[in-house]
Amino acid sequence: MKMKREETQAWIIDIQERLLPAMSQPEELVRQAEKLIRGLNLLEIPLTVSQQYTRGLGMTASRIREAVGREDYLEKLSFSCLGEPAMRERLAAFPERKTVVLLGIESHICVLQTALDLKEAGYEPVVAADCVDSRKARDREMALRRMEQEGIRLATVESCLFELLGRAGTDTFRQISRLIK
Repeated sequence: MKMKREETQAWIIDIQERLLPAMSQPEELVRQAEKLIRGLNLLEIPLTVSQQYTRGLGMTASRIREAVGREDYLEKLSFSCLGEPAMRERLAAFPERKTVVLLGIESHICVLQTALDLKEAGYEPVVAADCVDSRKARDREMALRRMEQEGIRLATVESCLFELLGRAGTDTFRQISRLIK
């Protein structure tokens, strides 16, 4: 099933200051996530930012906050975003947006559990595979394999953005093309 702009939202999961340096490829994760977030903003896709235990893990990384373009976030203690009432309320705020693009950390914990819960709740999670990471590369790899086994779609920054864009020859196409180069 092809993603449609008017039916999509995105969740940025726990890309936080104190957690990020422990990831296997933190710079690559941030670089790819910035591209995706900026592109999603150009496409006017609603973005939700979660933070796991902010007091202990810090704020969302500054480059990610800058790409999002605002400072708000939803606090969570549950590994799955759907374990928090505020996150479920945010999801319900966009009843027509049943496709949820996921990016963040850690792949094998919060991203995986959120994707599984979204699928179980009748949503279509799409994990941006080049925008997720874990402390150990093997955990990331196994999380992506598990997601595939569970029927969760995987994509990349470019495939997400161009699928949501749908056509070339527009100002938005030119802006997104510049972003991904």
